[in-house]
Amino acid sequence: MNHRKAIAFFITLLLCFSPGSATLAFPLEGRVKEFTLSNGMKVLMLERHQSPTLSLYIRFRVGAVDENLGMTGTAHLLEHMLFKGTQTLGTKNYPEEEKILNRLDYMGILLDAERAKGEKADQAFLKHLDKTLKELQAEHRKWVVKDEIESIYSQNGGVGFNAMTGADTTTYVVNLPSNRLELWARIESDRILNPVLRDFFSERDVVLEERRRSIESQPDRKLVEQFLANAFLAHPYGRPILGWASDVQFLDKRNTEQFFRTFYSPANTVLTIVGDLQPDEAISVVKKYFARIPPQALPPPLRTEEPEQVGERRIKVVMDANPQLAIGFHKPNPLHPDDPVCEIIEALLSYGRTSRFYKRLVEKEKIAAAVSASNGFPGERYPNLFAVFAAPRHPHTAGDLEKAILQELDRLKSEPIPEPELQKVKNQIQADFLRKLNSNSKLAYWLSYGQSLFGDCRYIGQRLKAYEKVTGEDVRRVAGKYFTSRNRTVAVLVKPSEIQEQ
Repeated sequence: MNHRKAIAFFITLLLCFSPGSATLAFPLEGRVKEFTLSNGMKVLMLERHQSPTLSLYIRFRVGAVDENLGMTGTAHLLEHMLFKGTQTLGTKNYPEEEKILNRLDYMGILLDAERAKGEKADQAFLKHLDKTLKELQAEHRKWVVKDEIESIYSQNGGVGFNAMTGADTTTYVVNLPSNRLELWARIESDRILNPVLRDFFSERDVVLEERRRSIESQPDRKLVEQFLANAFLAHPYGRPILGWASDVQFLDKRNTEQFFRTFYSPANTVLTIVGDLQPDEAISVVKKYFARIPPQALPPPLRTEEPEQVGERRIKVVMDANPQLAIGFHKPNPLHPDDPVCEIIEALLSYGRTSRFYKRLVEKEKIAAAVSASNGFPGERYPNLFAVFAAPRHPHTAGDLEKAILQELDRLKSEPIPEPELQKVKNQIQADFLRKLNSNSKLAYWLSYGQSLFGDCRYIGQRLKAYEKVTGEDVRRVAGKYFTSRNRTVAVLVKPSEIQEQ
């Protein structure tokens, strides 16, 4: 790395975000090159020549929030499937492999149909179908080159090859030497043009096991899942990203392919390239491979809105685990002017050891073993929650901790925020932003995030300007508006021994 360039870059950032500055200028203003391909795909490029590498992000504006009832988990399963290859990658002979795939798909449909009968299923027939499916899967493996895409990237210096499915978006990432841009474009455009959802039924089982391991056996995650399901009655933010088990076990390959064709449209895609690039050469490569993807009309936007909450909702999640607590309040998404204020409130309450929650609940009164606030949960494309997650410290109860948390929220409504405390959290947010810009990968993440969700890669810079304008009166007003009992959902994790059957 050129250390002088690196130092100069961070000095520039520090000057842009010094606490005494009257305005916060986005340090990348004018440096991000934006293109829209003929098929509607958005391309963002940012030159940074500190090292001969590129961070490459493809973000699709599709996530769990876009799934229909009965198909929860589709976005996440599809992410898994796109690692399986294409008609030219991951196969020894696709025409021959396709013959086996067609037989596999037919057998999987028969097996699912019989399983769906439940107690009325013919057990002997089920056993026969399952045995036949396993035999076909063994035959199919003879034609598969396992993990070929990952292997090619690794052999060419690639690191961080991964994907992420969230409530709002699905993202595919890799970091490569800068002279491997065309390799990336060729592979990734092929993944969009010619994906083969091979190993569908076995991968579906993998996702079910992932759900058992990461949610059903994890008390804190089980609590959050139930918390969201009760906080959102109508909006799909109440559904788990991994899907409900009853849906996942019957996810259909044809419906998954249709989901792919519907949402992995060029008009729903943001390509982001950050690092050692020459924009004219890079856009030529991108056009060569990605412009050939045909345009695809997007479905109408989601119309379902979460109705106004008309009273507190409370649930108990019974598991043999230590008590935990989740509290949530409905609020707007980042396009609303109240959202930056909620971000400031999150910082006031739980940014570090000088935050209000930590100083009172952890350090002084020793009520909490852990406590944190989260603004914008579980997603940010639509109105969401301001949430607090906490665990009481023995011998205190979840009730003791809930009472103290609500007192701290009420303080925001009634006591003015001292100006030094407010400025301190603004400085903390600015410092956190600097950390988000310390690598090509993080820059690519945030540029694609703003563009995909809000149509502007400069989103995070605009947010910083909005934070700087927040006043103590804004905090008081927003806390009073949203932190009310009728707008509150509370979920408590309790042990079976603490439940008295009626």
